[in-house]
Amino acid sequence: MDKLVEEKCEACKADAPLVSAEEKKILLPQIPSWAVVNVNGIEQLTCSFAFKDYLSGLDFLKKIAFLAEDEDHHPEIILEWGKVTVSWWSHKIKGLHKNDFIAAAKTDSLFSE
Repeated sequence: MDKLVEEKCEACKADAPLVSAEEKKILLPQIPSWAVVNVNGIEQLTCSFAFKDYLSGLDFLKKIAFLAEDEDHHPEIILEWGKVTVSWWSHKIKGLHKNDFIAAAKTDSLFSE
């Protein structure tokens, strides 16, 4: 399988399939800091990133915003002092699509810069 960070999100239609349990077993090890959480019956990928101050977190948030626009896939982002929490899921299909794993891997890459 290609590295997730090298892939591009695809347009997700309302009838796109959710990622299967078998696919999750392959994809999750590629983004080990992310957790699958269930929010109101919808699976999401969530990860928190630590920062030394508020403005460093804000700079990271801005990078994610540009990534989201480039991929045409938009997360929930929570900015707090010293922490940014990001959640990716596909709204149209109310759950996880491969796009979410790609976006999570790219988010990790931005954090590593």
